[in-house]
Amino acid sequence: MNAENFGASERLVSAAYVRQGAQGRRAHELRLRTLLEQGKCPEEGWDESTIELFLHELAIMDSNNFLGNCGVGEREGRVASGLVARRHYRLIHGIGRSGDISAVQPKAAGSSLLNKLTNSIALDILRLAGVRTVSSCFVVPMATGMSLTLCFLTLRHQRPQAKYILWPRIDQKSCFKSMITAGFEPVVIENVLEGDELRTDLVAVETKIQELGAANILCVHSTTSCFAPRVPDRLEELAEICAKHDIPHIVNNAYGVQSSKCMHLIQQGARRGRIDAFVQSLDKNFMVPVGGAVIAGFNDAFIQEISKTYPGRASASPSLDVLITLLSLGTKGYQRLLKERKEMFSYLSSELKKLAEAYNERLLETPHNPISLAMSLKKLDEQSSTAVTQLGSMLFTRQVSGARVVPLGSSQSVSGHTFKGFMSHTDSYHCAYLNAASAIGMSKQDVDVFLKRLDKCLKALEKGKTHGQDMPVTNEEEIVSEMEKCNTNAAEGTAKS
Repeated sequence: MNAENFGASERLVSAAYVRQGAQGRRAHELRLRTLLEQGKCPEEGWDESTIELFLHELAIMDSNNFLGNCGVGEREGRVASGLVARRHYRLIHGIGRSGDISAVQPKAAGSSLLNKLTNSIALDILRLAGVRTVSSCFVVPMATGMSLTLCFLTLRHQRPQAKYILWPRIDQKSCFKSMITAGFEPVVIENVLEGDELRTDLVAVETKIQELGAANILCVHSTTSCFAPRVPDRLEELAEICAKHDIPHIVNNAYGVQSSKCMHLIQQGARRGRIDAFVQSLDKNFMVPVGGAVIAGFNDAFIQEISKTYPGRASASPSLDVLITLLSLGTKGYQRLLKERKEMFSYLSSELKKLAEAYNERLLETPHNPISLAMSLKKLDEQSSTAVTQLGSMLFTRQVSGARVVPLGSSQSVSGHTFKGFMSHTDSYHCAYLNAASAIGMSKQDVDVFLKRLDKCLKALEKGKTHGQDMPVTNEEEIVSEMEKCNTNAAEGTAKS
């Protein structure tokens, strides 16, 4: 509805009512104009009606939604199912062109605008989260592993002689496979044990650079977010080493956006040395479906080169999902989630420590890891060679997801490389342990239910009971009952406060 249409409406409805309706419409349009002019995430989250109005406005800018459009090409935004069309708000053309995922499509101005705005808002959020000097980023419809591969392939054009990637060990398959898939040879740098923590061996990194030659090394591939007892790499020192030897530096920041400590490490690394790009997952940091990542950096030209390396157009779904989410939350809403995550980390840490001590175990001292915690299972492991893995099975059957039990001595081959002590980030850690993480969106109820079920499992194992004998599997009624009790306790606590 424009001014002419509102004017025509006055022939049918009272002019006073139409003017009131026009004012309501202008309130929505003012939000849209501010977004388009500033390209930043709004401070206050938008209501769904404004977001849907905006998406419909974008959709009718695409040629497949033109009235009377006649498409005679092979890609004209044709969709057989109306359900599929509605799921995507009729934004069918995707993002980018065959030569650049960030390029504008002539016949899809709305989808192109969505792409540009999403990238701009994502950049604003990265700065808000702590990397103040990041200069460029783009959303790519691939998860973290393949996005890292894209970065490595881009560096290949700059360093054609290079064949190695220095990689401080982290026992996570996708980041290792990202290097193999790109055609490079990972050089695994084993971590060093400092107290309970596994930290970056800077001496080993320097030694490998001297041994292999800087020109033969594609980059250093470091990590921020990780499972305890491993902690984020020494990013500042690694960045200085990379700057000294003129070696690129790619950071796997998979779920680090939610941690001010991880983001501070990236900011300081870029300030003191060299970080070429850092990659973060959309689903882990922004609570959207799996399938997207943000590739960001401090040099516009290099980030643009990465976007040009992506072959062909791409799905707009991850961009659409994160745009809707950030418009819904606003900066205040996202900052609130970050604050709540920190509070839940402290709560989980204190409560897990109490539970560990009750079973003569301990919460491992990993102060440099801001997201993940580890509880020793030494006594349980001494009790039985299978008790640790049995605990993992028991938690899983009781609908506890995300917790990891790490036994001693396990090995696994990944793309031809055998990792001893796999999942513990080192060949031989000093004890078996259990991981739990406080990630964005976690609630106090999640923590309370997890601790209650863990306590039940540990108590049963301590008594020597087994699932095959007299330990019952928690049924759905028990699970619902536990959740209801936690809800009641949480409500009572809120009322008292």
